[in-house]
Amino acid sequence: MRTKNLLIFTTMMFAATAFAQDAAKFEVYGDYSYLQFNPTLSGLQSRAFNGGGGGAQFNFGRHFAVKGDFQGYGSTQWTLTTSAPTVTPHGTVPAGTFKSNGNMFTYLFGPVVGFHAGRFHFYGEYLLGGSASNLYGELARSINAGGGTVNGTGSQHPFTMAFGGGLDLTLNKHVALRLGEMDWVLTRYTNPLTDTNNQNSFRYLGGIVFKFGGQ
Repeated sequence: MRTKNLLIFTTMMFAATAFAQDAAKFEVYGDYSYLQFNPTLSGLQSRAFNGGGGGAQFNFGRHFAVKGDFQGYGSTQWTLTTSAPTVTPHGTVPAGTFKSNGNMFTYLFGPVVGFHAGRFHFYGEYLLGGSASNLYGELARSINAGGGTVNGTGSQHPFTMAFGGGLDLTLNKHVALRLGEMDWVLTRYTNPLTDTNNQNSFRYLGGIVFKFGGQ
């Protein structure tokens, strides 16, 4: 009986080890990324940011991983139009149209959970970190060039969070396509006009994944 149990235990351990090693130990990826940024500022609608980046992921078996994600973006032109002078907590905005551009860089870290279905890998993630952008600083500079007196910070580095998931298509044991990752992104930039500091935005990523290690 003891010999039988030992054989069963050994077989189970071998199967579990083989199952765990089926996944790559380490992944790196590069991608294109689109961010629809919501500035939460009256008269200034959401703006499209285009960019890209990449990251690295360490896998603990097939279902759990941790990753670091780094993305950079440049915005389309911002246009803010005011019909009358407005006094804000940070100065006065004169009547007029003010145009500016901005950029953003995000750096996020956190856990990833997923499962495999044939050649497809579905995953969810919860990432925390920060970001940096001059978008509100550039807007304040444009307003002041038009006669305003807004005191805006040139660049901010607030808390940033992303929650979402995606789908990869495995091409072979070393390469996969990131068909799509979609995340809700929370940033806490303080705009120079109203002091609101929560922006709820959306991002999409797609690219290629390189896998190393495992069996």
